[in-house]
Amino acid sequence: MPVRHVYECPVRWADLDMLNHVNNVTYVDYLQEARVDMLRTHAPDARAHDLAGSPTEGLVVVSHDIAYLAPIAPRTVPVKIEVWVTEIRAASVTMAYEIFDETESGDRVVHARASTVLTPFVFAEERPRRLREDEKEALAQFLEEAPTAVLERGTPRHLADGHYTLHVRFSDVDVYGHVNNVKYFEYFQEARIPVMDRISAGEDNAGVGIVIARKQVDYVRPIRFRAKPYDVWSWVSHVGRRSVTVESEICDGDTLLSRAKVVMVFFDPHTQRSAEPPAALMDRLREFEALEA
Repeated sequence: MPVRHVYECPVRWADLDMLNHVNNVTYVDYLQEARVDMLRTHAPDARAHDLAGSPTEGLVVVSHDIAYLAPIAPRTVPVKIEVWVTEIRAASVTMAYEIFDETESGDRVVHARASTVLTPFVFAEERPRRLREDEKEALAQFLEEAPTAVLERGTPRHLADGHYTLHVRFSDVDVYGHVNNVKYFEYFQEARIPVMDRISAGEDNAGVGIVIARKQVDYVRPIRFRAKPYDVWSWVSHVGRRSVTVESEICDGDTLLSRAKVVMVFFDPHTQRSAEPPAALMDRLREFEALEA
């Protein structure tokens, strides 16, 4: 029988956002903690050493896909994260997750479902490598094959009102000299908020907020610490009745480093349900959606 690793993740006060929920970016940090704990706990040392992370090699993230289903409120008990493997290929592995709680009656309340594609990487040579047979064997104990749903991407549009100047902090960089995968979610969030503020400037949102329903991030090339900033470009690719989809790219000149697609839902913090936003705001979003680069 395949193994599903369960990790109990503490929820810190600093993880909360202005809605008094765990911030969407923090979920990615939770997934990383659970993934590393799975590799270190279950796989034999000789086979898991490089996959769990060593000074020379480790697994790097190719893409994340997260569906946010129910908020995580402030708490003193850990939230549970179940981790398993859905696909093993020659040079990559796909892992799946459920972040959940169990009620006293044994029912499961799922806060998020996610998947991550990872590849083994040789840091000294700055290149990915193929999985060794012993590593595949170590991962196979977690394998439950399942298809992965992929969000379709629109045509990139680099708009003046969608531009954000990104400065990398020294603390964003991991021991391998790359910006940690979790930080990319912060970058896209930092870039998206001023764009949404510019679109809605002067409009009364009638107390309606926005929460993240789904987020997908692809990692194309490493981002490094440097004095010169990077460019982030964001645009509205779809406007629904109660939702809006924003796509973004982090670029170094003409070189694409990472891209994201975020589905956001308008939300009433009092009822804790989706809400219909003001018509004037939706009109401004549709105007931005129609802009050409």
